[in-house]
Amino acid sequence: MTPRPFVPGLELSRALYTEAVAPTMDRLYPGVPYAAALIGSGSEVLGFDTEQSTDHDWGPRLLLFLREADLAEYGADIAAAAHNALPEQILGRTTSMATDNASEEREYHAVTVRAVGPYFLSILGIDPHGPLRPADWLTFTEQHLRSLTGGAVFHDGVGAITRLREKLRYYPRDIWLYMLAAQWRRIAQEEAFMGRCAQVGDELGSMLVTGRLVRDIMGLCFLMERVYAPYIKWLGTAFRELDCGPRLGPILLRALSSPDWRARERELSVAYETVADMHNGLGITDPLPTGVTGYHGRPYLVISADRFADAIRVRITDPDVLALPKHLGSVDQFADSTDAVSMAAQFRSAYGPGAA
Repeated sequence: MTPRPFVPGLELSRALYTEAVAPTMDRLYPGVPYAAALIGSGSEVLGFDTEQSTDHDWGPRLLLFLREADLAEYGADIAAAAHNALPEQILGRTTSMATDNASEEREYHAVTVRAVGPYFLSILGIDPHGPLRPADWLTFTEQHLRSLTGGAVFHDGVGAITRLREKLRYYPRDIWLYMLAAQWRRIAQEEAFMGRCAQVGDELGSMLVTGRLVRDIMGLCFLMERVYAPYIKWLGTAFRELDCGPRLGPILLRALSSPDWRARERELSVAYETVADMHNGLGITDPLPTGVTGYHGRPYLVISADRFADAIRVRITDPDVLALPKHLGSVDQFADSTDAVSMAAQFRSAYGPGAA
């Protein structure tokens, strides 16, 4: 039997909307404004799904958003009508989706009816319709922001989805500068340690530091290109799509795979000089020297990343951002626990009085 061709989940969802959901809403609920979208969790929302993704929680699915009053009045009926209108297959894929969650039924039809505000609240820990303070932005993980601003909106008759996605499209300028400075600071704190570990015969430690520096350089690149970084499973995949990805990716890979610390240092040095040049291209500070130098008389080459952090910080003008802890950064920058960042709202108090 010839394997069926893989159809990305976003295409399936668009077909589900066009072939089943839109006609049902037009026929049964013509006066009820709604939005139809595929946003939130799922590799297909990021555009990274493959045939492997089809083994669970994947298939033709979408979210129907109603106004809260309409959800209370019509939500259950619309959900039932949407489910009843589903064909057995969409573009050759069953509309009965399997789940790997043992607490759920093994199969379900994935048309979910929600209200916009509560849905965003469930992901961000705050309803973003109102003003967003710096502490709010800094406790939104980049994965969550990418998942809410990515995916696709097939129809928006309520308007709220489009407005919120535009509002969350990227960080306000001074928040962005604050995070850029914090990311350079992360590099500054460890840029000399790769060589120092190797110097005392700790190759494992040297390679571990190299990995941390590579990840921090990648995070810096996402920030400089103003693209939300996904979580670790898709970080390298998304990095390849950055403008700098094809150029920097091979350099970083060689730094990770080099068996000798001097070879790792050479590759990291090229990477440092590349991102330093990218920084100057942003025009957010006066141009800074882009070459690596020795580290306080020790035999290691570094970019002296604190220079970039300090130069960026003086360009921040928002007093609320300036009042934040100097080098803390966002939750993604100071926490590395998946469970912790998934409950990031608890960190708002870390940004000082009035932040929570």
